[in-house]
Amino acid sequence: MDILQLGIGTPPQRLDHLPALPQEGFLWLDFTRDQAADWHATVERLTSRKIHERHINDSFNPAHPSFSDATSDYDMVIFRSLAPELEEGEFATRPIAFFLFDRLLVTIQPGDSRSVHGVKERLLRHTGRVPVDPAGLMHMLLSTMVDRFLALREPLTLQMEEWATKLLDPRHPFDDWYLVMGHRSQLRRLEILCEEQEDAVLAWRDSARDEISEHLNVRYTDLLEHIRRVTKFALTQQHEVESLVQLHFSAVAHRTNQIMRTLTVISAIFMPLMLIASIYGMNFDNIPELHTRYGYFVVIGGMLLLSAALLLLFRLKRWF
Repeated sequence: MDILQLGIGTPPQRLDHLPALPQEGFLWLDFTRDQAADWHATVERLTSRKIHERHINDSFNPAHPSFSDATSDYDMVIFRSLAPELEEGEFATRPIAFFLFDRLLVTIQPGDSRSVHGVKERLLRHTGRVPVDPAGLMHMLLSTMVDRFLALREPLTLQMEEWATKLLDPRHPFDDWYLVMGHRSQLRRLEILCEEQEDAVLAWRDSARDEISEHLNVRYTDLLEHIRRVTKFALTQQHEVESLVQLHFSAVAHRTNQIMRTLTVISAIFMPLMLIASIYGMNFDNIPELHTRYGYFVVIGGMLLLSAALLLLFRLKRWF
């Protein structure tokens, strides 16, 4: 458990023991999910408020979607954030649970959350604004998490450009469709994830126990706009994947048509030559041209002239 005390006019500080709830300012208790099986008991002793058993189970569920709920004593928000590492365009998410009391914010996180760690470091270095209540601190954490989703757009876009180059390269046929379809599935997951995040934040803001200040309400509106930007990006990328696949097959079909047209022209040129060769290959005794001195050269020359004439005709008609 990590304890931070924040207040108006005093710098944030880390505490090594759990004090009583302050009269001014508030506390932030950060628990690691795997190492704090009894976090609810600590919070109940501190606040004298009972935490619902279902909410306790939700805080330990690593597959829980983004969600919001409330009781008369506290608000609960579950928000899925990015895992620390991104491998080959694939991402994973884990839930972080927020419990908001009057002068207390409780977070239950996986333990290696970059967003939570970054906010702590920023507060303890006394850089930037300091939130004045638990809702403001939750906004700072959620905003940092959403910023990581916004940063996710660059590697996903680069991956799309790489596949676009491979799909449209006629010299190296692309056959790794599993990766492309997997990329599309990742984008679909990102779209659904953002929709759940937006619903959770909206549900909490509309049903929060304490009225949110106008200034903080504007900040949460900006946060929702950032989530919608990620949703729009996921939708746009999905459409680009579909367009890219269609463009790939169109390019393949065009290349096939080019090859077939070339083969057709070659066949059209050689068909009359084969006819001439078959005529003079007949086994008749009386073919006068066979006995002429220059018959061979005349026939070969005629065949060459015929081929050139046909090739010129096809060029003029833009068939080749």
